[in-house]
Formats: sequence, structure tokens, C-alpha cells
Amino acid sequence: MPEKKIPLPREVADAYVDELVALDPITGTFLGVKESAGRLPDLSPEGQQAEAELARRTLARLAESERQPGAERDVERRCARLLRERLTASLAVHEADEGLRAVSNIGSAAHSVRDVFMLTPTETEEDWAAIAERLRAVPAALDGYRASLALGLERKLPAGPRPTGTFIEQLTEWTDPGGAGRGWFEEFAAAGPEALRAELDSAAGAATAGVAALRDWLREVYAPAVADAPNTVGRERYARWSRYYNGTDLDLDEAYAYGWSEYHRILGEMATEAEKILPGAATPWRALAYLDEHGRHIEGVDEVRDWLQGLMDEAIETLDGTHFDLAERVRRVEAHIAPPGSAAAPYYTAPSEDFSRPGRTWLPTMGRTRFPVYDLVSTWYHEGVPGHHLQLAQWVHVAGDLSRYQATVGMVSANCEGWALYAERLMDELGFLTDPERRLGYLDAQMMRAARVIIDIGMHLELTIPADSPFHPGKRWTPDLAQEFFGAHSSRTPGFVASELTRYLSVPGQAIGYKLGERAWLLGRENARQRRGADFDPKAWHMAALSQGALGLDDLVDELSQL
Repeated sequence: MPEKKIPLPREVADAYVDELVALDPITGTFLGVKESAGRLPDLSPEGQQAEAELARRTLARLAESERQPGAERDVERRCARLLRERLTASLAVHEADEGLRAVSNIGSAAHSVRDVFMLTPTETEEDWAAIAERLRAVPAALDGYRASLALGLERKLPAGPRPTGTFIEQLTEWTDPGGAGRGWFEEFAAAGPEALRAELDSAAGAATAGVAALRDWLREVYAPAVADAPNTVGRERYARWSRYYNGTDLDLDEAYAYGWSEYHRILGEMATEAEKILPGAATPWRALAYLDEHGRHIEGVDEVRDWLQGLMDEAIETLDGTHFDLAERVRRVEAHIAPPGSAAAPYYTAPSEDFSRPGRTWLPTMGRTRFPVYDLVSTWYHEGVPGHHLQLAQWVHVAGDLSRYQATVGMVSANCEGWALYAERLMDELGFLTDPERRLGYLDAQMMRAARVIIDIGMHLELTIPADSPFHPGKRWTPDLAQEFFGAHSSRTPGFVASELTRYLSVPGQAIGYKLGERAWLLGRENARQRRGADFDPKAWHMAALSQGALGLDDLVDELSQL
């Protein structure tokens, strides 16, 4: 009888992706798996346990795999290291029952249930039939999510009251976003074919009823039960989540100090640029407020979408062949407007594995129809090109040389957000932000990321504000102080600031990855530059760096330094 072949790490990782897609059809749709289109995952405690068991089985297979000849090759070693780190971090979160208190304004299970419809194919009647099936699955999926939160209450694991209140407001918006008496799912289904009209309308109505039922339970049962719970998570929970989002065990006090050092550096640069726009401005934000009224802007929602598309197209044309070498399918990216009831921050969704669905950027308008340019340019370098799109689309493009896991579900937030923030800085280095409006907008965005490090760590760990801070030195951080600080150091609207603070409270440890990830990318580039000397080729380095697939910050600097 032939000896059983034991797979190598990349095969173990890809088998994990296959099994994960079977459990989580939302992940399947993000990857472009057609068979996932009519289904939704089990969001109950049993469903969460099934994913945890898959992670444990995969770690056992990986340990056996790493003993096989060939596992020592760099391509196998890198994948194994990522898979172990990601699954271990995920299990730590699961075993602390964090999934039983997962209420958020930006990434809850309910958000995933809605958002996946925007990525589901809609070209054919068969596609819409799958959508109808998925719409019918919404109530059961949301019931499973509710069961998880209810078990959290039983175990005295509450979510924060502020994220809970915001989430209830969002669900209310989903039930009737336009004030026309029909929900978001019904508006989405209205674009389907007439041959399926009755089926789609019925299924969409059931989906909206499922949203309303979840909203009512949260409002009547959950919110009163968590009303006195803390909004912050404390050092132990924060460290666990920080590991999950950053792929490393951070020195949180050092990271907090780094955030302050960046704050002071960026503030000096902002003052210089502000003087060019509004001489004598008391603060850089006075100059930005002036730009809100008198600076260049785009009028209209359709117009801003088209303008953002043009900005990305221009970046691709200018960068390809000079600073990057882009495959034709990587050159395609689409600008979209985010649906009502989203959080305030723009975001990006990666292409499907076969690129039939391209990468897409999403702008939440928050009811606005007038958009200052200074607030958009570096943000779309971040979300689109050369930011998230070039990295994540390149991963998908080279997935055959890596593994599906490294190119997709193994993503580490701080790696990706760090690259995107590095991409903003790169465009400044390359001379794309010489106009004072655009450069001050870029620095304002940089300041926002430095402020995230300060307040995300500061309020969750209840740290003290340093003595050299111009803002309440010596006081201990609270969410109210954090919101005041953020509002005083940002050009964003009060609604955006409130949305951001709710995000930090409900997704602890994620927001710090932008600046800490950027620091890792800059250090890796500088190490490679010093190692290669006159032979350092920035374009070759960027393409090699973008073709590595996912890495945690533990490993990113080491790998970048060797390129």
C-alpha cells in the first residue's frame, strides 16, 4: 500500500482556505467562489466553534507538514510562519469569547452580511436567483449573530454601550435608508430582472424584517443590559486584539510614545504648509477650515465618483513603467459610493481571484454633496493607487507563486494599512503633493493616523497624557477626552470624528496599525537601501515587496530588508 503523502505548508494553507469557504460563504464571495453566492455563514456560537475547530486541525496538520522535506524552502517557510501566527492569534481571540461581544459600527457580522451583496455577481438571471436565495438566508444569519450576543450577556461579556447605540442607529438606517418605506435590501433587489421580481421582493422584505428584528432586540434587550458596561477594553484585551491586527506582540507603551513623537513632527510640517494657504493662521486647522469654504472642491456625488476614478487612472498611467511594473489586470480599479448606513471612513475591497470583479474603492458621502479636494487626494492614493489596490491586487495576481492563503484570507491589517500609508508618503516623495492644498490635506491625514496611535492606546489603557502635550497634560485618557483631542487635531466633521471614536472603541488595536505598519515599511526599505547601496532599485524593490503576500509586523521588516 503506497505511503500517504503529507502536504507541504502551502498545501495545508490552501486546504484551510477551501474548508473555510465551506463554513463561511461570505469569504467565498470575496474570493469569487460562485458556489458561495446563495449562502450565508452560521454566525451562532456553534458556527464560531466550527471555525475554531478548523483552525486547531489546521495547526496540527501544519506541525506535521513542517517536518517534511521541502518545508525548509523560503516559499514554504514564509507561508507556514504566517499561517501559524494568524491561526494562533485568531484562536486567542476566540478562546477569550470575543466573538460573543462583537458589536461595532464598521465590521460586525451584520455589516458583513449586508456588504457581501455589493460584491455578489449580478450579471445574469442565475446570479439574481442566487441573490434571492442569499436574501432568504439573512434572517437566520442575523438570528445566529443575536444568539452569540445573547450568550455573551449570559456570560457577562458585554459590548460597549457607545458602539451598541451607534450600531442600532445604523440598523435603523438599513431598514429605510431613503425614507421611502423600503429597506436597503429591497432597494438593492429592485435592480434585479422582472422575471424574478416577486421572488426578489419577497426575499428582500424578509431580509429587512430580519434587520428590524435584530435592531429591536438590541434596542429593547441588549442596550439596557450593557448600559453600564465600560466602552474601553483594558490592557489584557487590548494586547490580544493588537496581536490579531498587527501580527506582533507590541510594546504598547513604546508605541504610545512613538505616536506622540509623530504628532509633534507632523504638527511642525503642517504649520509650514498652513502659512502658505492662510498666512497668520492660528492653527493648521484654521487653514483647512478656510479650504473647506474657499479651496478647490467637487460638487455632486456622481461627479466626485468620476473624479476619484480619474485620479486613480492618472496615477496608474504615471506610475506604471516608471515606479511599478503592473500587470494589465492589476491596472483596473473602480471608484464607488458606499451605501447609506456605513461608517464614515472610505474603504477598499479587493478583486476576486479571477479578477472578474475588480478592486473597488468606496466613499461614504454621509449626506454630503460638496467634497473638498484636499480631503480626497492622499486618501485615494491610500485606498486606491498606489495604496491598497496595488498591494492586494498584486497579491491576487501572484497567488500562484505564493498560496491562496497568503494572497487573500491571511491578510494582516497592519501590513496592508502600513503599505497604504507608506503609499501616501511615497506620492509625496515623488512630487505628487507639491500643491499646498493637497500637501496640507496629506499631512492632515498623517496627523489623523498619529492621533489614532495616541488615543486608541491611551484611552483603552487609560494612560496619562504627557507633560509636553499642548492638550490637557497630566490628565488620564477617557473616550470623551479622546474625541475632543481628535476633533481639535482634524479637519473632519463632528459626525466623522464621532464615527471614528466609535470605531476605535469597538475595534481596539486596529487603528494603530497604520502608523506602526508604515514605520515597518520605511525601516525595511531603509535597511534594503543600505544593504544594496548604489545597486538599490526602488522599482524592483517595490514590486518584490508587493509580491510577498501577507506578513505580520514581526516578519515584515526582516523580509523587506533582504529584498
